[in-house]
Amino acid sequence: MRWLEKRWYQPDLSIWLLWPLTLVFWCLSALRRWLYRAGIKHVVKLEVPVIVVGNISVGGTGKTPLVIRLCQWLKQQGYHPGVVSRGYGGKAPAYPFSVTADSDPALVGDEPVLIRHHLGCPLVVDPDRVRGARYLIDQNKCNVIVCDDGLQHYRLGRDVEILVMDGERRLGNQHLLPMGPLREGLWRLKTVDFVVVNGGVARSGEHLMALEPGQLVNVKYPSQTQSISELKKPAIALAGIGNPERFFKLLDKRQVKLKQRLVFADHYPFKAGDIPEDLVLMTEKDAVKCRSFASSQWWYLPVSAKLTEQFKQQLLDKIDGI
Repeated sequence: MRWLEKRWYQPDLSIWLLWPLTLVFWCLSALRRWLYRAGIKHVVKLEVPVIVVGNISVGGTGKTPLVIRLCQWLKQQGYHPGVVSRGYGGKAPAYPFSVTADSDPALVGDEPVLIRHHLGCPLVVDPDRVRGARYLIDQNKCNVIVCDDGLQHYRLGRDVEILVMDGERRLGNQHLLPMGPLREGLWRLKTVDFVVVNGGVARSGEHLMALEPGQLVNVKYPSQTQSISELKKPAIALAGIGNPERFFKLLDKRQVKLKQRLVFADHYPFKAGDIPEDLVLMTEKDAVKCRSFASSQWWYLPVSAKLTEQFKQQLLDKIDGI
């Protein structure tokens, strides 16, 4: 997968060998969209505003920090938000499944646990996002639903679509899977309500989002924190996320001395023995899966999303007008 991903973001004519598979992917995707437009498959409209935060490219774009910040901001505006997520990689015993900060990532997925750690609002995982959203409305009296991912989950009717894009990698070679990283074509950029760019430079019509790192937090003893500048020796950096380079560049920018960089697959289910007994820096998404066997030498670096006032005001106007 890493071999293929590199060719998505640099010129490589060999990618055209995958054209027949991309054609099949396009046909299936187009058929699925047509079924909804024709009314053969039905879109379910809920009685409260639904905000979908997602992307059209595979790999990490920064949507999880955005979901967290959006819910925090919505609460400040007087709303009672709830979050519904597919719970990628999780195997809950039943759905909808309510997530707490102490839930097992193996059951609900790593990103839902991370989100719930930062939010006091309800969060459920459910492959059927309509069912999960209705549960939030009926059982938790949520008056706005934030869907974590699900831009292509057309059965769930939505009032606001927010597309998150990596500001540096953007959309790569702009081909559909597997020739490129796209789940949907470039036309999708014109149909969403907001395009939020994580880092880099925002173009016309886009909104810039910055990820700001906080204090290092000890994975085993979360009450212990320290500044990055307090590190006394070179560390091992570890990342099992969609775009590990973003984490490594963040550490480089803060002049952290690294002696090794370990890359794992996105959503990798860490177990004891995978990580060295050494000074290790990891992402918060990785840390939630390592708590039960963590070493006191392991630290994670949380990040928070900073949004522009223009974006927040336009989003508020959109929600209030529903």
